[in-house]
Amino acid sequence: MEQSFADRLYQQHLDTPPSPPAKWVAEWFDSVLGLLFPQTSALRFADREAFQLHIQELKKNLTVILSGHCGKDVGRYAALADEFFVVLDDVKSLLDKDAQAMFEGDPAANSLTEVVRSYPGFYAIAAHRMANALLKMGVTLVPRALAEHAHRITGIDINPGATIGQHFCIDHGTGVVIGETSVIGNHVKIYQGVTLGALSVDKKDATSKRHPTIEDNVVIYAGATILGGSTVVGEGSVVGGNVWLTRSIPPHTKVYYSAKMTNEDGEVDTVVLK
Repeated sequence: MEQSFADRLYQQHLDTPPSPPAKWVAEWFDSVLGLLFPQTSALRFADREAFQLHIQELKKNLTVILSGHCGKDVGRYAALADEFFVVLDDVKSLLDKDAQAMFEGDPAANSLTEVVRSYPGFYAIAAHRMANALLKMGVTLVPRALAEHAHRITGIDINPGATIGQHFCIDHGTGVVIGETSVIGNHVKIYQGVTLGALSVDKKDATSKRHPTIEDNVVIYAGATILGGSTVVGEGSVVGGNVWLTRSIPPHTKVYYSAKMTNEDGEVDTVVLK
C-alpha cells in the first residue's frame, strides 16, 4: 500500500539528523556579543567567579548547538567550543577596530557605545566574524544559520566564507550583499545597497573564486554592484554610487557614471555624478 502523506513526513523526520534550532543560534550569538561588549548586555556579575561561570555556560551552549542537541560526540564538540573561545580573543580585537572605523567614519556617531549598541553594520560584522571563525574550524551549518540571523535583523547579507580585513565599516547597511569568495582588505568602507557578487550562479563554479577582491582603503558608495572573481578594485580607489563594475580597476582610481538632464526646452546637459 502506498504510504500516506503523514507516513512519508514521519519517515523524513526519522531520517533527518538533529540540528540546532535557529533560535538557539541567535540567542547564543547575542549572549556572546554581550560577553564581548557589556554595552549590549543587561547582565552584571557579582564577582570574577560568576563571570567565569557565565563563560562556561556559553561554552556548554555552543557544545549543544554544534552537536545538534543529539548528545553524540560531545567530547569532540566540547573541544571545538573550547577552540572557539580561544579564537574569540582575536574576534574581539577585530570588532574593536570595526567599531572604531564606524565611529570615525560617521559624523552622526556620538560614541563607540552608540555604534556597538545600535548600528546594524556592527551587528552584521560581529555575526560574520564569529561565523567565519567557526567556518575555519570546519563547522558549516551553524555559521550559515548565524549569518542568516544577522541578515534577517539588519538586511545585510554576508556569507560566512567572505574574507574581511581590519577596520571594516558598513554605513547604513540595508541591502548590502557580500558573496562567499569575496576578499576585502583593511580600512574599507561600503554604503547601503552595495553588492559584491558573482558573474555566474552556475553550480559548477561552486569551488571557484566567484566574487571580487577589494583592496585596502577603498570606499564603495551606495548602490554600487561589483561582480566577478577576477575583478579587483585597486587600493585607495573610490567606486561611486550605482556603478556597475565587472572588470578590475587600478589603485587610486575613481569610478563614476554620467547622466543626461533635459530641461524644459529639450536641451540636454551632461552632468557628471561622482
